[in-house]
Amino acid sequence: MTKIRPSSFWLPVLAAAVFAAAFPLTVQAQTDPVVAKVDGTEIRESDLQAAEDDIGAQLPPMAPDAKKDYLTTYVADMILVSKAAEAKKLGDTDEFKRKLALARTKLLMEALLQNEAKAAVTDEAMKKVYAEAIKDIGNEQEVSARHILVESEDEAKAIAADLKKGGNFDAIAKEKSKDPGSKDSGGDLGYFSKDQMVPEFAEAAFKLDKGQISDPVKSQFGWHIIRVDDKRAKQPPAFDQVKDQIENFVQRRAQAELIQKLRAEAKIEKLGEKPADPAAKPNAAAPAKK
Repeated sequence: MTKIRPSSFWLPVLAAAVFAAAFPLTVQAQTDPVVAKVDGTEIRESDLQAAEDDIGAQLPPMAPDAKKDYLTTYVADMILVSKAAEAKKLGDTDEFKRKLALARTKLLMEALLQNEAKAAVTDEAMKKVYAEAIKDIGNEQEVSARHILVESEDEAKAIAADLKKGGNFDAIAKEKSKDPGSKDSGGDLGYFSKDQMVPEFAEAAFKLDKGQISDPVKSQFGWHIIRVDDKRAKQPPAFDQVKDQIENFVQRRAQAELIQKLRAEAKIEKLGEKPADPAAKPNAAAPAKK
C-alpha cells in the first residue's frame, strides 16, 4: 500500500481551497447542488428548502425521497407558470409591482425578526426567565393522594367503613374503583396541586393530614374516598423539561420588544382619519350617516 505523506495530503486540500475562493460558483455547485432543470432554469437544493419553508405545514407525511420529488415538482410548476405570466407581461402591471414590493418588505421583516430571535436565545437569558418563573412556585402546596371512585354514596360509605376497620386501601381500589387511570396502581394519583383537580376533590384532599382518609366526597365523576400519602411544597419543573417553552418565550419577547422600539422611534401617520375637534362637546351626538 502506498503511504501518503502529510505534505502530499495537504497540498491538494490547500489547492482546492484556493480554487474555491477564486471560483465561488464551483463551491455553490458542491454545497447547493442542482437537482433539476426546467427549460434550462436550474432548481437547486436551497430552492427545495425554501419551498418547504413556505408550504411545510401543508405537506402530508411522506418519505424523504417522495418529499424531494414533491417539492421539485412544486418548484418546477412555479417556474413554468411564472414564465407563462412573464410572457403575458403580468409582471409589468402596477398591481404586481405593489405586491412584489410588499412581499419583499415581508421577507425582510421576517429575516430581521428571525435574527433578533436567534440573538436573544442565550443561556443567561433563558436561565433568568426560568428563575423568575419558578421563584413563587415554592409557596404553593401539593399533595400525593390515592382515591377509590364508585358510582353511589351508599357504596362509598360501605368502603369508608371497611377502611376504618383496617381494610387495605390499595386492594380495595384495585377491586372496586371505577377510575381506569389509577385503579391498577391502587388508586395512586401521584402529586398534584389544588388547581389540577375538580374543586370538590381538591378541597377535601388538601384538608386531610398525611395518612388520613376522607369521608365520601361527591364530584361530577361520582363518589370518592381519598387518602393523602404526602404533602410538600410544589416542585418546579426541571429546566430541561421547559427549555423549549422558555426558548419560545425569549424569542417572542425579543421580537415584540424590537417592534415596540421601532414604533416608538418612528413617525406613523394614519391618513384619512379626521383629527379630533378640541372645541367639540364630549357628549355631542354624531350626525346620522345617510
